[in-house]
Amino acid sequence: MPEGRDDVMKAVLDTNVWLDWLVFADAGVAPIAREAARGALLVLGSDDTRAEWLDVIARPCFALDAPARAAAATSYDRLVRGCARPPACALSCRDRDDQKFLDLAIAEGAHWLVTKDKALLALARRAARSHALSIVRPDAAPLRAALARAAANL
Repeated sequence: MPEGRDDVMKAVLDTNVWLDWLVFADAGVAPIAREAARGALLVLGSDDTRAEWLDVIARPCFALDAPARAAAATSYDRLVRGCARPPACALSCRDRDDQKFLDLAIAEGAHWLVTKDKALLALARRAARSHALSIVRPDAAPLRAALARAAANL
């Protein structure tokens, strides 16, 4: 991951986006995956977001065996730039389990919080207005356009 470059977009991905990427290989997150791999997108995480990732991939509903879980954990660790536990931000999510993503994105000055979660998406206007943070779905046209521009500038 390119560290210290001001021209690299920063994003926080919620756990469902990680599932789409690393477990389901969903084509809908392919532009995010591609630009993260190319270095145009810096993906941020914290101990709390990693702990949730590990908890979720261990759930029986995903039927991941130990080697698959280990591979998913290794991929996550390789792709994420770890950040210190962020302080609570003034913007509050009604789903307390999702607050960690919001706190991290705001504390680290992320450009994007990529999610499918309705509670986080409901905060999009307030986050944009008060923190210049875009909370979007993975297929959002503004995110796709920004990823394409960033890739062109590499």
